[in-house]
Amino acid sequence: MSAPVIASIYRDADVDADLRYWAAANYLTVAQIYLQDNVLLRQPLAAEHIKPRLLGHWGTSPGLSMIYTLLNRLIRRTESQWLYVTGPGHGGPAIVANTYLEGTYSEIYPSISLDNQGVRALCRQFSTPGGIPSHVSVQTPGSIHEGGELGYALTHAAGAAFDNPDLVVACVIGDGEAETGPLSGSWKVPAFLNPVRDGAVLPILHLNDAKISGPTVLGRSTDLSISEYLGGQGWAPIFVEGDDPREVFAAFDRALTRAHDAIERIQHAARRGNAELGVEWPAIVLRTPKGWTGPHEVDGKLIEGTHWAHQVPLAGVRDNPAHLAQLERWLLSYRPTELFGDDGAPVAEIRALAPDGELRMGATPHANGGVLLRPLIIRDLENYALTVESPGAASHETTTVLGEMMRDIYLDNATADGGGTFRLFCPDETASNRLQAVFEATDRCWQLRTTVNDDDLSPDGRVMEVLSEHLCEGWLEAYLLTGRHGLFASYEAFAMVSVSMLVQHTKWLQHAATLEWRAPIASLNVLLTSTCWRNDHNGFSHQGPGLIDAVIPLAPDVVRVWLPPDSNTLLAVTDHCFRSRNHVNVMVVDKQSHPQYLTLTEARAHAAAGASVWAWAGTEKPAAQDGTSADPDIVLACAGDVPTEETLASAQLLREWLPGFRVRVVNVIDLMALLPRGDHPHGMPDDDFVDLFTADVDVVFAFHGYPRAVHELLHGRPNAARFHVRGFIEQGTTTTAFDMVVLNKTSRYHLVLEALNRIELIDGRLLRKHCHDRLAAHQSYIREHFVDLPEIREWRWS
Repeated sequence: MSAPVIASIYRDADVDADLRYWAAANYLTVAQIYLQDNVLLRQPLAAEHIKPRLLGHWGTSPGLSMIYTLLNRLIRRTESQWLYVTGPGHGGPAIVANTYLEGTYSEIYPSISLDNQGVRALCRQFSTPGGIPSHVSVQTPGSIHEGGELGYALTHAAGAAFDNPDLVVACVIGDGEAETGPLSGSWKVPAFLNPVRDGAVLPILHLNDAKISGPTVLGRSTDLSISEYLGGQGWAPIFVEGDDPREVFAAFDRALTRAHDAIERIQHAARRGNAELGVEWPAIVLRTPKGWTGPHEVDGKLIEGTHWAHQVPLAGVRDNPAHLAQLERWLLSYRPTELFGDDGAPVAEIRALAPDGELRMGATPHANGGVLLRPLIIRDLENYALTVESPGAASHETTTVLGEMMRDIYLDNATADGGGTFRLFCPDETASNRLQAVFEATDRCWQLRTTVNDDDLSPDGRVMEVLSEHLCEGWLEAYLLTGRHGLFASYEAFAMVSVSMLVQHTKWLQHAATLEWRAPIASLNVLLTSTCWRNDHNGFSHQGPGLIDAVIPLAPDVVRVWLPPDSNTLLAVTDHCFRSRNHVNVMVVDKQSHPQYLTLTEARAHAAAGASVWAWAGTEKPAAQDGTSADPDIVLACAGDVPTEETLASAQLLREWLPGFRVRVVNVIDLMALLPRGDHPHGMPDDDFVDLFTADVDVVFAFHGYPRAVHELLHGRPNAARFHVRGFIEQGTTTTAFDMVVLNKTSRYHLVLEALNRIELIDGRLLRKHCHDRLAAHQSYIREHFVDLPEIREWRWS
């Protein structure tokens, strides 16, 4: 049985109706950019009606509105669910205009009502203080994608479609955006889109030949070269071109119908057991003029169809009467008196062209994923916890327990159609990062051919491996924004490839939290492993903890940084992160074998506290009866698995060489706990901070990342200058594990030497000599034997 085909009968009357809707959207777009009063031109346009600052982008907007208009018609005809992803994010006024015309905007923002007062407020808020930005931002109904930073439209569209079988994502890609690396990499979606359990992505490559100051590569490319390029990525392109609105509207309606029918056929066959590998999904290539229907020429210079239409075609309207008159003619060309009634509301014939209820693209719940979100089913952590008989006595590959936890999350949150509500995204490193237990529940997702030599690879797999941090990050972002859960695991150094995407997502969440109508979504969880301290197969290029520094300054209500020192603390932290909402959780933990310190009960308490004194590791004594200080002589603090091990080893050295010397060991698992309470929700109160670190004792702090990060966090704490931070100082190569801490002066011996430098009245000359001798012996030994000294390799806490 073939899929049902909905034929398009696009009559002249339909074209007339859609052109009126389009005119209304274009009018409101221009009005938002230019007008602060007299927004419906009920009187002659004057300079005082013009905003003092003209901000916004006109060039892409008419094309975006045409696509929106004809998608509305297709939705009404088919009653299908669509999400509109706007790659040219500067087309913000166009999307705002369309959501206003369909009524969604006024429902969400009652003050922007469908009347004279509301349309005036609509225009006055655009790109003005206290209003809305020019992008398709978090404030825009129907949006999951801002588009301010170009390159991520298609990866966001794919993430929204995964495990969303009834959704079609229309993804408009500007030809400027198409030049970016991330967008170029995103075309490989067909290799990962399963028509049985996933929705569909319809790319609409909108070519208007120009970016802000010149031509674009694809805009000047031939249809043949574009067809071959897209065809090689798994797409079957449909071309539409023209500048006559009536002809283009009719052609684009045919293209949309053809694309939707193709999607229906692909999904219908697959969902009845007749799926084909390597299926070609439809895509549309749309060529229309930049700044279509705007000023054709200004002061004798061609504007329409050139890069000069990109932003504000008439920039001097407040001071130049000729420009003001031309703007008035431009606005009147849309015949606003026929589009808006005397009360200012769009006329009924225009409003009737919008779909109903949640089928409106501005009202789709898929763009407000929190309303669809259901909590993850997570089994008791006791199922995965390691037994710790005594701290540091045994070692284990730290991240393996997380793989086991996620295996069961896959199993317990699966849906009947083969989908689910959780996915792991990882650049070809799932097994390398010791998370391979997930393959006991599902395979890697792969829609192309396989061979007998492939491991854990199938069309039904739901572990997303692609060698692109951009795709992994972007797929997960959209997966979360449309109401699901997930984790992005990456080698630590290369998470920096997509760090700007994480920053943009953080900004989105920061503003979403101020909008009551935006329901909270599952947190973005990032696992950084294969860290700067442990890269057995790799060298300096793989050693970089910079993501911590990138996220620390971001919105405190959003960002969390976790440094679990062992497996049980990783379980406690991950359990918390998977249950949290509207956060960005960065978890840094190495995949290699490390000592295990805490029981699950202790790990939970430690994670909840954020930082704790590990009394079993120190040599403090109870307060003396004579009232002398109970403070330690030195505080050894640590954050991160390798720094924790080196700190414990240094504490052991001090205990053995300086009997009676009082050492306190503090482990920090929640990095943001170091901030004052007023600077972060997880910040420690000053009293708790002093209880941990004392008020004036020197602290030698071994840190996973760049030392400056801790100094930044400690600013404002009591006597912050007493903190002496050792961490990664950009020294690295292919070498032994211990040599990495030696190169970065964070080894146990360096920590002891730092402590001795901070202690008065202690004769540590013999211990100091011992440290220097062992460092020299280390250098000689690794160059002769290529492995660390036995005393290092065999060290255990005792």
